Amino acid sequence: MRKLTLIASLAVAAASMACSTSPSGQNNANASSSAAENVATPSAAMPVAWVNMDTILPNYNMYIDYQAEVEQQGKTLEAELTAKGRRFENEVKDFQDKVQKGLMTRSEAQQRETELGNKQQALLQAQNEARLRLAEEEQVKLRKIHNSIAEYLNKYNADKGYLFIMSYSFGGPLLHGHPSINITTEVLAGLNAEYAASKK
Repeated sequence: MRKLTLIASLAVAAASMACSTSPSGQNNANASSSAAENVATPSAAMPVAWVNMDTILPNYNMYIDYQAEVEQQGKTLEAELTAKGRRFENEVKDFQDKVQKGLMTRSEAQQRETELGNKQQALLQAQNEARLRLAEEEQVKLRKIHNSIAEYLNKYNADKGYLFIMSYSFGGPLLHGHPSINITTEVLAGLNAEYAASKK
């Protein structure tokens, strides 16, 4: 949207130059009026639009469904890892109890200690791999969501003919968007309608 602001500023500057060289006060008034109209309606000068992704994502049903899936997968994974961790802790306690009671020879204790150490390493590795796999699945889902939005916008824009459809999000490069070219509500409705149809 900086480009839009720059275009508007250039239009105002051009109008000011026209005012300084115009021999007629009527021409000055016409130039000022024209410049004001260009600033007020940027879409008339340049066919662009923008969508608010901070609004679309949390209200896009595909995102909502995917988020629920990821949360459930995360809960299931953590439950499995917790159960395995508790079983391992019980094995360690049982080993320590037997050693304290002298129920194992030194050789048996050393062998069991090595086994438990290897088991702990394997458990930690399995935990890390499972969490990485879950994070990867989450990233794939997010890419699918963004891809579905991009594909929908391509179809949507076939009739609209915008040169650019920009994305606004807090902290992103787009600092301001003119309300007259905000198509967020229309795009969100279309996305949800298309997603609902795909689930039938």
